[in-house]
Amino acid sequence: IKNHFSSSKSSKAKKKSLTGKKILITAGPTREQIDPVRFISNNSSGKMGFALAEAAIELGGEVTLVSGPTSISPPKVNHLISIQTTDELYNAVKKQITKCDVLIMAAAPADFKPAEKKNNKIKKTDNTLSLNLEPTPDILKEISKLSTKKKPIIIGFALETENGIANAKKKLKEKNLDMIILNQTGKGRAFESDTNQVTVIRPKMRPLELELDSKANISVKLLDIIIDIL
Repeated sequence: IKNHFSSSKSSKAKKKSLTGKKILITAGPTREQIDPVRFISNNSSGKMGFALAEAAIELGGEVTLVSGPTSISPPKVNHLISIQTTDELYNAVKKQITKCDVLIMAAAPADFKPAEKKNNKIKKTDNTLSLNLEPTPDILKEISKLSTKKKPIIIGFALETENGIANAKKKLKEKNLDMIILNQTGKGRAFESDTNQVTVIRPKMRPLELELDSKANISVKLLDIIIDIL
C-alpha cells in the first residue's frame, strides 16, 4: 500500500503545503452487529480515505485518521483511531473536531443499525426472519451544528447511483458543507477500486468533474482545492 501511494508524488504536490494544518480524515466502512457473528456493512475498502491521508502527510499536514475495519493496512499518520460502529465514528469525530483545521469525511458509515442486537447467534430455520432497523447518527449534519470557536473546513463525500449532482448539491446545503465529493458507481469507480472518478461540488460554483484516475492522484488534486479554500 505504501508503494502504491508513494507513486502518487508529483511536482504539483510539492508546490503547495499543509504545514501547520491539522487534518482529520475518516475512512472505511462501519459495522453494525446483528448478533455476535453477523453485521450490516458496505463495500467500502478505505482506499480513498487512506490515499487522502497519505497525500496530506506528504504535503506536511498533521493527520489524524479515523478508520473503520478494512482488509488493508492504513498509511503512517500522526494519529490513528480505529472504530467499528457508526456511533463510535461519530464520537471520535466529535472529540477531534475542535482540534482540526479540515475534516474530510471519506468514511462510508452505515445509515441504519439493528434496533436490537442479539446476544446469541440467530439460528437458521425454515421461517422468514424480519430485522427491525433504526437510523444511525447523520454525522456531518450533527457535526455542522456543533458550536466551536473556529469552524473547520468540512468536506463530505456522496455516493450516488442516480441524480448524482442534484442529490450531492442537496447534501451540501443541508449539511452546511464547504465542499462535497460526488462518487458514482461504475467500472473503476468508488468501492474497492484503486481508481476513481469524482465531481467536486462547492457552494455557488459550477461542478468540477475530475477524470478517471488513481485514488492517489485524485487525492492530490482534491487537497490542492482544499488548500486554496484554506
